[in-house]
Amino acid sequence: MIKNCLFAVALLSLAFAGGCAKGGNGIVPPPTTINVTVPNDVPAGGLYPNQGPVTLTATVMNGGANTDVTWSLSGPTGTNCTGTPNPCGTLTPVTPATTPATATYTAPATPISGVAVTATLVANSSVTGTLGITVLQVSVVVTPLTVNVGESLTQQFTAVAVPDDAPQSFTWSVTCNSNQGCGSIAQAADVATYTAPSNTANVTVQAAWNPSPAPPSPAPAGQATATIVASRLPAGTYSFQFSGYDNSNNPVAAAGSFILASNGTIATGEGVEDVLSIVPPNTLPQPQQYPIASVSYTPIASGNGLGKLVVTLTTGPTTTITNTYTAVLTSSDTIRMIESDGLGTGSGVMQKSAAATVFNANPQIFVFGFAGVDSSLSRVGSVGLLPMTPNATGGTISGGAFDANDNGSVVCNPAPCSIAATSGYAQPNGNLPTYWNMTLITGNTTQHFDFFVAEGGTSSQTTPLTLYAISTDPIDATHPALSGTMVYQWPGTTSAPITYNNLAFCPTAKAACTSVSSLTGANANVSLTLGTTDGTSSGTGGTGGFTGTFDQNNDGAITSVGPAAPFSYTYVATPINTNEYLGRYSFQMLEKPNTTPAQPLPFVLYASGPNRGFLLDQSSSSVMTGTMSPQPSSIVDSYAFAELAGVFAAATISNSNSSVTPVVENLLLTSPGGTPPTFVVGGTLNPGSQALTGAYTLTLPGTGTITLTNPTLPAVPTSVIYAIDATTVANPGNPTIPNYVITDFMMMGTCTPQGAPATCSSGPPSSIIFAQQ
Repeated sequence: MIKNCLFAVALLSLAFAGGCAKGGNGIVPPPTTINVTVPNDVPAGGLYPNQGPVTLTATVMNGGANTDVTWSLSGPTGTNCTGTPNPCGTLTPVTPATTPATATYTAPATPISGVAVTATLVANSSVTGTLGITVLQVSVVVTPLTVNVGESLTQQFTAVAVPDDAPQSFTWSVTCNSNQGCGSIAQAADVATYTAPSNTANVTVQAAWNPSPAPPSPAPAGQATATIVASRLPAGTYSFQFSGYDNSNNPVAAAGSFILASNGTIATGEGVEDVLSIVPPNTLPQPQQYPIASVSYTPIASGNGLGKLVVTLTTGPTTTITNTYTAVLTSSDTIRMIESDGLGTGSGVMQKSAAATVFNANPQIFVFGFAGVDSSLSRVGSVGLLPMTPNATGGTISGGAFDANDNGSVVCNPAPCSIAATSGYAQPNGNLPTYWNMTLITGNTTQHFDFFVAEGGTSSQTTPLTLYAISTDPIDATHPALSGTMVYQWPGTTSAPITYNNLAFCPTAKAACTSVSSLTGANANVSLTLGTTDGTSSGTGGTGGFTGTFDQNNDGAITSVGPAAPFSYTYVATPINTNEYLGRYSFQMLEKPNTTPAQPLPFVLYASGPNRGFLLDQSSSSVMTGTMSPQPSSIVDSYAFAELAGVFAAATISNSNSSVTPVVENLLLTSPGGTPPTFVVGGTLNPGSQALTGAYTLTLPGTGTITLTNPTLPAVPTSVIYAIDATTVANPGNPTIPNYVITDFMMMGTCTPQGAPATCSSGPPSSIIFAQQ
C-alpha cells in the first residue's frame, strides 16, 4: 500500500583496500565490499514501530577469509542513537560470530527515517557496508469508508494496518450523535461485526491499532462512517435494467423506472417497466410495457448487504406478474440482483436516479453500448454516439453515428452508420421525469427506444450521467431486440466537444494510460483485458500503441496472455461525418481463433471520456461487447494486496449464455497479517447461501487471482481479478503518500493462474462478476 521504496535496499558504501597492487599478470583484483541485507520477507516499504528482531546479514565480497565485521548504528543529523530506549532502535550482533556475519535489529517505538546500520570489516576499517532503514508511522484503514446500514441490521467492517506485515490487531469502538444508542460492535482481530440500533443515527466506527505487547501512544486509528437508515430502499426515484433468459432459454431484457413514496407505495403513472420477451404464440422477443404496481426490499436474515427485491407489474385489469430477485447492496445502496422466482435466470442493477434537471438541461453528447438478438435469435451488438440538443418538447439528435455487428456481419458498409438529423427524443410521461422516448433514423430504418435516467452527473468523468435504454419496436429483419446503457461523454457539450484524436484518449503527452476492458459474447465467451494506450507512438500523430495482458474464457477454453509475453497491438482515432473526431476509435484486442501466429480481432470503441468507452467486436460471430474503464492514474502500476481488503457486493453481469448460472456474493477480503502477510477470501455465495473460503493475490498492475477452497462447492475454479477504481485515504505517517482502497474490480472464472493456458474440463463460470464496495 505504501508505494515508494522508503526502505532503501542494500545501499553499498564501497571502499578500496589500501593501494592498487597488481598481480603478476597485470590484472587489478576487484575491491572488497560489504553488502548488508534484510530477509526477502521484510517489505521494502519500511519497518513498523517495535518490529523485530529482524536479522541483518553482512556479506563480504572479495575479502577472502576476512569476514568478521563490527556493527554500528547511526541516525539522522542531530540524533543521538544512545540511551534506553534508543530512538534509533536496538542493534545486537549475533554471537558467536557467524559466516556471513549477522546482527539483529529491533525498530524503536516511534517512527524515524535516516537510520543507518553499518558493518565494518575488522581486517580493514575502510571497508564498510551500510543499510538505510525507515521506521514508518503505522496507519489504519477501515472499510467500507462510508456505508448506509439498515436499522437493527449487521454490517461487517475490515481494518488493515500499513505496512502490510504489521500486526493486524485492533480495538474497535463506535460513537454517534444519538442519545438513543449507537449500536454495538463485536471485537475481532481485523474484522468486526457492527449491529445497528433500532433508530436512525450517524455513527463513527473506529479501529485503533493494538499490537502486542503494547501499541504506541496515541495508538494509530482508522475510522469509517455509518449512516443508520430506516430502509436500504428509501423513498426516491430509481431506474433499473435486467437481462437474462426464461425457462425455455429464450432471451429476456427489461428496463424501467419508478418513484417510491415514503410510505413504500408507487402512485399511478410513477412506475413503468419495458420488457422484451417471447410472447406466445410469437417466436420472437416482443416489446411489452407494464405499469409498476409496487416495489419492496426485505433484508435476508440480519445482514445489511443481502436482501430480497420484489417488483410487481400490472398486466391487466385484475392480473399481475411478480418478479423476485436476490440482491446484494453496495455501501452506497446500488442494488445488484439475480432472478430467484423460478421464472428464469438473469442479472441486473438498480440505482437511485440523478436529479431530473441533470438530463436535457443543455446540449449533451452520449455514447452507448447495446446488445441483443436479431430476428433469428442470433446475437447483435451496437455501439455509437448521440449528440442530443433539448427543445421545448424534448430534443433533437443530429450528427450521431453507430457501428453494429449482427452475428458476425457488419451492418453498415462503409461503417459507421449515420443517424439522421430528424432523429429526436421526448418525455412521454410528466409524472415520471426519468422516462423518455427516443427515435433514431438511419437510412431507410427508423428505430424506437425508451430510456431511463439512472445515476451520475455531468461534472465528473468518474461518475458520468448514465441512462438505461431498451428497444420498443416489434422484432423483424431490420429491428433487433436491443438493450443497454448510454453514458454522458466528457465534456459532452455539442457546442465545444473534445477533439478525440489518439492523444486525447491518453491526455498526458506520451504518458501511459491504463484501463480494464470487460467483454461478453455469444456462446459463453467472456474476457478481461488490462491494456495501456500511449497517446501516439510517434508523438506527433499516426497510430497509437496498445499493450497489455488479457484472460479469456470461451465456454471453458482458457486463453491467458500474461506479463511474461504481453500483447502489443494498436489503436487509432477514426472520423465521424467526414473529418469530425468525436470519439470513434479502431482497436485491436484479444486474438482471432485458430491463427498462427496469433492475430488480434478488430474492435471499435466509442469514447465516453479519456481512456474509457463502449467496445464492439467488428467481425466475429461471438459479437463481443463491453466497456473499457480507466484505472486511476495516481496508482497505475502501484496496487498492493492490502488495498483489496474490504466488504464487496459482487454479482454476475451480462449473461453470455443461458447455461451460465448468475450469482450474487457478499465477498469479505481480509489481510490478517503474518510474515509474509496472508490474504483471505470469505463471505457468502447465492443462490444457496454457501460460505466462501479461500485466498487472493494481487500484483502491482492490479491483476491477481481468487482461489476458493470450499469442499462443498463443486469444481470451484480460480478466478482472475482485474482491479479498477480506488479511493485515497489519509496516511498520517506520510501525508504525501496516501493509502488506497480498491472500491471495485472485475472477476472471471479460470482454471489455472494467469499465464498458464488450459482447457477447463470442469467448466468454470464463463461470465464476468463485478464487485463493488
